[in-house]
Amino acid sequence: MKFKKITFLIILILLQGLSLSLNSFAFHRVVFVYDGDTVLLKNGAKVRYLGINTPEINHQGGESEFMAHSAKNFNQKLVKGAPVRLEYDLVRRDRYKRVLAYVFLENGDMVNALLVRKGLAYVISIRPNLKYRDLLLECQRKAIKERVGIWSNLLRYKGEHHLGNRKSYCFHRPDCPFARRISKKNLIRFRSSYDAFWEGYSPCKRCKPSGKRSQVQNSK
Repeated sequence: MKFKKITFLIILILLQGLSLSLNSFAFHRVVFVYDGDTVLLKNGAKVRYLGINTPEINHQGGESEFMAHSAKNFNQKLVKGAPVRLEYDLVRRDRYKRVLAYVFLENGDMVNALLVRKGLAYVISIRPNLKYRDLLLECQRKAIKERVGIWSNLLRYKGEHHLGNRKSYCFHRPDCPFARRISKKNLIRFRSSYDAFWEGYSPCKRCKPSGKRSQVQNSK
């Protein structure tokens, strides 16, 4: 009886693994594009692109962030009505119940990376989902060098230095409450937002260190 139970568990695990493997090769149809990094699939799943963040669209009629509509339009051209393949990381859903995924086109191109390479998104690293961080950061550095998309605006201001958190990969203004909570072992100092973005750190949404007050080098 014990042997049968163990055999059943092994078969169950193998079937689950096979299901996950087959699912990673399945294609899904995109029926709606919310913005640059969020889409709706035909099966009803709302998908948030992993590893990146695009400028926010103000859906209340106010002013949207720089290049927000360009990011949405580019995303829409790539995926609207198209079959896409989802690849997951360790955590599959966020607190809003959205599916977290790297999204691939039929030709193998990763949409997340294309948006970053076009300068329509920046890298945002949230542990433990770091599978493609190096690839996305490589795309970001190329876009920064070329000053395309958001980088034509984000890197033009001069101001103060910034404080980064090695654990969260987030950077802050020195006077940000979250900056004061960074432990010494996780604290990293950046001379500018350029340096922070270059290393793959994303700006704090509270203090917004990449705005007009931020210190940004014009060259590297």
